[in-house]
Amino acid sequence: MPLLMIDLDNTLIDRDAAFRAAAGAFLAEQALPATDLAWLTTLDASGYTPREEVARAMIERYGESGGCGEHGTEDLGTAVHALLDGGAADRVTLADATRDALREAVSAGWTCVIVSNGRVAQQETKIRRTGLDRLVHGWVISEAVGHKKPAPEIFRAAADTVGAPLKGAWMIGDSAHADVLGASGVGARSVWVSGGRSWTEAAYGPTRIAPDAATAVRHLLVG
Repeated sequence: MPLLMIDLDNTLIDRDAAFRAAAGAFLAEQALPATDLAWLTTLDASGYTPREEVARAMIERYGESGGCGEHGTEDLGTAVHALLDGGAADRVTLADATRDALREAVSAGWTCVIVSNGRVAQQETKIRRTGLDRLVHGWVISEAVGHKKPAPEIFRAAADTVGAPLKGAWMIGDSAHADVLGASGVGARSVWVSGGRSWTEAAYGPTRIAPDAATAVRHLLVG
């Protein structure tokens, strides 16, 4: 059966929307300006800013601002880490179109495995909360594997996890560097999930481009 590797954050699920919701709730609970939501989302950078850097910047900004109401710095630190450890994971959802496309892929004989950078506890919470654990054949997460996309080792681990060859495999993801470049490094083809963006890399490119994950999966089903 052909192997289909799929990214998790901002591909299968809208991780950024979940983070915005969690960050908005954090600001409200801490009596902080709602206008800081833009600062928080920029700081987060779709999860690419290291968690420790985000936590440090937030505590420095709000711990010294005196804008956290009755909460002291210790309570603020607890709230910050709660946001970064589970806030977004607790709010993710799986779009019906994506769910249906995955079911169609499995029915058509594809072996589907999630390939995600991140921490195991957080990423597995997202996978199980959305029911992806019941739709795909397996997953690999960079913390467990010890390698992040685009390193070839994580893609090889994904293939090994489901006992499928990388030859003829596809990778679907929203990151040019992690997903598209990573796929090319192991000889896999790729579909870049653009989300309305334009492709800007001149040195390499995806095999196909799709606006979202459901469309990307269905591109493969029709050949």
